[in-house]
Amino acid sequence: MNILGISAGFHDAAATVIDSSGTIAYAGHAERYSKCKNDPNIHIDQIGELGQWNIDHIAYYETPWKKQLRQLYSGQGIEWSKLTTQQILRKQLGGFFNKVPFTTHNHHLSHAAAGFQTSPFTKATVVVIDAIGEWDTISIFGARYDNGRARYHRLWGQRYPQSLGLFYSAVTERIGLRPMEDEYITMGMSAWGQAEYTDTMSILLKENLHIGIDQMFLPLAQDVDIAASAQAVIEQEIYKIMQRAQDFGWSRNLVYQGGVALNCLANRNLGEYFENIWIMPNPGDAGSSLGAAALAYGGPIKFDHAFLGTKISGPYPVLAVIDSLLRDRICGVASGRAEFGPRALGNRSLLADPRGSDIKDRVNEIKRRQQFRPFAPVILEEYADQYFDIPSGFCDTRYMQVVGRCRHPDLFPAITHVDGTSRIQTVPSDDSGIRQLLEAWYEQTNCPMLLNTSLNIRGEPMVNDRADADRFEQLYNVRVHS
Repeated sequence: MNILGISAGFHDAAATVIDSSGTIAYAGHAERYSKCKNDPNIHIDQIGELGQWNIDHIAYYETPWKKQLRQLYSGQGIEWSKLTTQQILRKQLGGFFNKVPFTTHNHHLSHAAAGFQTSPFTKATVVVIDAIGEWDTISIFGARYDNGRARYHRLWGQRYPQSLGLFYSAVTERIGLRPMEDEYITMGMSAWGQAEYTDTMSILLKENLHIGIDQMFLPLAQDVDIAASAQAVIEQEIYKIMQRAQDFGWSRNLVYQGGVALNCLANRNLGEYFENIWIMPNPGDAGSSLGAAALAYGGPIKFDHAFLGTKISGPYPVLAVIDSLLRDRICGVASGRAEFGPRALGNRSLLADPRGSDIKDRVNEIKRRQQFRPFAPVILEEYADQYFDIPSGFCDTRYMQVVGRCRHPDLFPAITHVDGTSRIQTVPSDDSGIRQLLEAWYEQTNCPMLLNTSLNIRGEPMVNDRADADRFEQLYNVRVHS
């Protein structure tokens, strides 16, 4: 039995296929096919790729009529064409899976399942924090397996209009960035400012922030100080939730999901509340395509890595990348299967020597990004502790989900932010291409890390196939190896 999970119709559309053994056969983002950032709709080329599996069941990630009821309540009106799952799937998939049975799942439960059923735990406390599901904005679940099937007991929740995700998105818009897309820029900007407006910001947590924040709000404040204040407030609120979750005493294992879980700066302190932490590398709505499929499957899902999307065939181009890095210090790589999640992990990456004082500015210029924005290191796992203070509790540090202090910022200016931290990606001893590359790089340079950022230009999706890589190479004059 092959199960297709779908998250689509509103933003960040994605699809996941889970087979009868609980293996993820495919998981990919619609935007990588349409080339439209945060595309809400499954693309026809993605449907074509899904056609290689015989789909026996479709699982949708939320309950449409409940969402429409909340939108009516909030003054957004009803979208009559999105009242039922059947309407949405018909629009998203056409007649491709016309006769396939489907099930509909709760938004926050899909988030929870994406995390718990891919985790190494048999029992865990699950925390979901996002902008909004149908009505929920925060959920705490007690999760466990019963005769091999995942069971979720709701321990506590918070409902619309109070929402940490909507709060952070509204602040993102207030400082001139794109809400539901640029929140990670707000997070990076916060290190440059002073948290002078936390009291004023806290008041906003009770507001309906679907309408945004009036531009008259803090009219004389600098954007960096607004960002710093918002980051301080959201961290304070996240830790209150984690304390509440801990107090239930369900488990010392934490599974953390929802778009707010991408705030890797806040994640650095989660080890103060839980002993073992798992954040699935795609904790936002796109990852809920996996969550919906997991709920339909019922049991644990085999999650060995995040390389689950479109495949570019051929061996990983280790020697070609090394040659380019030694010569030009910056190059791209597009090889193997694309990453499932918002962060490139080595298969669709722009890579650079982290030691050069000019590297960060050069990479930001290539990517058309603001010069203040930081980059992440990817490092051989066995050397990570020599170069970074990695926060405690994380079961897996392969996915750039937490920041840690860089021990030698003067030696690695390209991957050290203004606050002295780095968003860390470690690579264990496995058969991945990025592992082979790092080993070869270390042998050549005695440096066990590289700068790693996504192979895309600001505002565009990551490169997906070889045609995308060729276009990137031609437009931005950066060699991309496959």
